[in-house]
Amino acid sequence: MLAGCQKREMQRCVDENNRVVDDSFCAGQPQAQDPNSTVSHPYYHFYYGGWGGYGIGTQAGGGSPVPKAGTTYVSSSGRTTTIRGGFGSSMSGGEGGDGAGHSGGAGE
Repeated sequence: MLAGCQKREMQRCVDENNRVVDDSFCAGQPQAQDPNSTVSHPYYHFYYGGWGGYGIGTQAGGGSPVPKAGTTYVSSSGRTTTIRGGFGSSMSGGEGGDGAGHSGGAGE
């Protein structure tokens, strides 16, 4: 496997209907960690991967409220998050730190 060639997925804050809202609505919300959890997701929660864009009001689908281990996600601000083993994350990049995000498209 080539280093640095890992596909990046979108991370967006969405409402209960999977419509994108400003990331500030998800501030302080816990990340879902267990795909087998029966805990309901809050009205606003992060949505990982799938299709749709970053634009406010955009419909998101095909992804999950639970991040996949070993995947790097990019928020609308360009911040990257890498999920390790499903139990932790590592923040890297920053606001636009690696030029990712902001495309408004269906992903990379």
